[in-house]
Amino acid sequence: MFKKIVLQEGVTLYIRKTEQFKTVNFSVKWKTALDETKAAHRAVLANVLQDSNGRYRTQTALRNTLDEMYGTVLYTDASKRGETHLVSLYAECVNDEYLSEGGVLDEVLGLIQTTIFEPNLVDGQFDETIVNREKRSVIERLRSLYDDKTRYAQKRMLELLRPDSAASASSYGTEKVVDAMTTGDLLNAYESMVHEDEVAIYVVGDVDEQEMTEKIRTHFPFQSRPAMERKLLQQAGARQTDDVRRVREKQEMKQGKLHLGFSTPVSFHHPDYPKMQITNGVFGGFAHSKLFMNVREKESMAYYASSSYASHYGLLYVMAGIDAELEEKAVDLIKEQLQAMQQGNITDLEMEQTKALLGNGIKSAFDSARGQIEVFDQFKELDEQFTAEKMIAVWESVTKEDVQKMATEISLEIVYLLSGKEAV
Repeated sequence: MFKKIVLQEGVTLYIRKTEQFKTVNFSVKWKTALDETKAAHRAVLANVLQDSNGRYRTQTALRNTLDEMYGTVLYTDASKRGETHLVSLYAECVNDEYLSEGGVLDEVLGLIQTTIFEPNLVDGQFDETIVNREKRSVIERLRSLYDDKTRYAQKRMLELLRPDSAASASSYGTEKVVDAMTTGDLLNAYESMVHEDEVAIYVVGDVDEQEMTEKIRTHFPFQSRPAMERKLLQQAGARQTDDVRRVREKQEMKQGKLHLGFSTPVSFHHPDYPKMQITNGVFGGFAHSKLFMNVREKESMAYYASSSYASHYGLLYVMAGIDAELEEKAVDLIKEQLQAMQQGNITDLEMEQTKALLGNGIKSAFDSARGQIEVFDQFKELDEQFTAEKMIAVWESVTKEDVQKMATEISLEIVYLLSGKEAV
């Protein structure tokens, strides 16, 4: 799918030559071990690098330049994956072949180079005005969590379920760390990211692979660095369900937010990972799943009910919007759906629809260049020859007996309810 070229130790280029798009897409990803202090600094850094650079020192100047490059898009993002924190820079420009005059591709590569290697420094430090503005932006994003009660309840459940863990850590760090950050901290974060992080560079478009490789070598002179050590989830047996933790919290709100946290020894790198994806799909991942059909539709117990599988942490979550007084009935009904699967109560239709929707999901991701980059960047950790067709074939091979076995590996650890203060 992607051609792999090792530029330096710890610096790898992946090129996908395709006529699928009239644009050329670039992504540079910096990867390091996740901790909330580092995440906070890097989240602000991502914003600052997107704001301006040493050549275009204001947002306006940079945006005008992008417009002149036939609407080229350039932006950054901070995220996490398992125990890894990522800062990503994305750029998309029209392919020179579709222009009467070429040269845009080289201009864009030059702009990305400037963004990375010539940041907007004043007397050797980042501009304090810009830093303070982007600190406020990150803090506002962190605070927005509290206004979205579903996201807040999920965050609280994770903090209780896996405290001081990557599973509950934010990719934007904490408000306290962001607020206390100095321009010196930001410069240190920048130097560390550019010179020490593992780097993956992606190019997707109708390009000459050899020519593009040389352009990338010229524009992105990263020095060698050790590839980061990835900590994998330690596999363990299914936990017992007789010590389920129950937590209730209250805020000014109407609808109750019921969140259940389950553990499983099957994580992303486990050979049974695709089977657990199917299992989650049958359980609550889609509109045909047992949770949706029985908890929401049949019993009208919830405004919504679904499950999600956080494979990098070996966790499965159930989220439901309920009237708080129905907590016990809702929990019992959710547990009944899992028990039904453990007993082999799985229909052919549930299996067929789950496989079809998973397949459609990965196919639709490949409709965009960024989708191709994001999916491959994750799945290449399992198979550097990964393709959507390979993944779909694996899903198709999963049986009802496989799903039944996977269901027995899922154990409830915590029941968390966030409800209104007037609720009993």
